[in-house]
Amino acid sequence: MPLRYTLVAATLLLLSGPALAQTAGQARQDTPIQVQVSFNFFVPGPNGDSEEAHQSRDRARRSVYEMAARECDLLLKVLAKECRMTSVTSNVGGRQSGAQQLDGYNVNASMNFQIMPK
Repeated sequence: MPLRYTLVAATLLLLSGPALAQTAGQARQDTPIQVQVSFNFFVPGPNGDSEEAHQSRDRARRSVYEMAARECDLLLKVLAKECRMTSVTSNVGGRQSGAQQLDGYNVNASMNFQIMPK
């Protein structure tokens, strides 16, 4: 009798191995992944409180938001079957002209996404 139980247990283990491996693989694919993207760039433009300076800062922030929208599209093409943006942070800081430097804005941005892998 004990040999019979041992054979049954061994058979169940052999048959359940592929099912357990498949379940583990599915669990990894069904687990959301956090993706963070950060970048810095310079936008030339006037500093100060003029209307032109405000428009220049608005264009810089708009660039950040457009990049964030495209990033989700890129993630969907390459890694993800679902993509959800969870945060976007932008910092637009002015830079005064000096010796051989342009007036403009240093832009630092960070964005976070939650994706479901393909």
